[in-house]
Amino acid sequence: MDITTLAWLQAPEGAALLAELAERDLRDATLLPEIERLRARYRPEQARAAIEQALLRRKAQAKFSRADQMFFTREALEQATAEPVAQHRAARIARAGVAHLVEVGCGIGGDALALASAGVRVTAFERDPLRAALATANAQALGLADRIAVRAEELADDPPPADALFCDPARRDERRRVFDVAQYQPPLPQVLAWRGRIPSLCVKLGPGVPYDSIPGLEGCEVEAVSLGGDLKELVLWCGALAQHPRRATVLPAGAALLPAPQPPEVPLADPMAYLYEPDAAVIRAHLVRELADQLGAAQLDAQIAYLTSDRLVATPLARAWRVLEWQPFQLKRLRARLRDLGAGPVTVKKRGSPLDTDALARQLSGDGPRPLVVVLTQGRGQPIALICEQRG
Repeated sequence: MDITTLAWLQAPEGAALLAELAERDLRDATLLPEIERLRARYRPEQARAAIEQALLRRKAQAKFSRADQMFFTREALEQATAEPVAQHRAARIARAGVAHLVEVGCGIGGDALALASAGVRVTAFERDPLRAALATANAQALGLADRIAVRAEELADDPPPADALFCDPARRDERRRVFDVAQYQPPLPQVLAWRGRIPSLCVKLGPGVPYDSIPGLEGCEVEAVSLGGDLKELVLWCGALAQHPRRATVLPAGAALLPAPQPPEVPLADPMAYLYEPDAAVIRAHLVRELADQLGAAQLDAQIAYLTSDRLVATPLARAWRVLEWQPFQLKRLRARLRDLGAGPVTVKKRGSPLDTDALARQLSGDGPRPLVVVLTQGRGQPIALICEQRG
């Protein structure tokens, strides 16, 4: 799609076609006849763009609540921040009293839309002309154009005056994903240098960035954010936006875990009645000890994030299973015990084990009525297997 075709999709004729396609059957089996039908009425590039946009809107419903009104490209949608994550960040920025924010690398505008919805005025820079046009189109479609000004250019010099700056650097080059923060576009050191002009800074980082590769962490906060149990991003907060050295945020619950002034010592113990798997954000924020203290739990192994306790504490910060029994890991013995327990489908989870969980699940699953979970891990440095109920 190009900017001319996007303008046509926004115009009455294109908008009417998109509304029509929203009600059509667009499965793989019907797609070719649908394209042929449209080519009899529209130019080939228009028919192709409309079909693609209708399919992308359906796919985008997993990320955006109003996807049926928005405009996308396939790659830009994949890279866009999911709406709950963008809303969390926008709410935090708005609570900090930010009235005007500069955004660098706005893409199709997911974060800008969330910020504008939270009452923040956004000046957004996007060097890709088509993505800049998409961001403008999305702001118009959602009635937020009066709060979002998109500039189709790269921010080459210092940013214009604002209360805060948000940057989502490009983390891919033409061939591959980039992991070195100095190779981001713009590079993280350059973004951090903008603190001389706008001290309140928020930068989205890849979820796997090592803490020791982030320059200038003193006085800043690193937040690990998960959505639905999947780690989505690290966020670097600087200046007045930083509140704590580290933070884990679990969405959609909105639960947060902060570091303790004196991190508690966590005892080691054999598996007890319940097994806890901390959320990915808790692990990434290095806050497992704080969670263990909150739950009154012990660790199975000093190097493994699994926790255990005799009582169940409901928390969005961890997933829990009831432990039926456990044993030192020995495959033949484990298989026999599962058979004795009437195992049906078996789910295998692991931490600290080299085994292939999918292959092992097929080996261990039986014909019985009882779905079970087998957890392979380390207990005090030795391989162990826990047999748990499927339902936590």
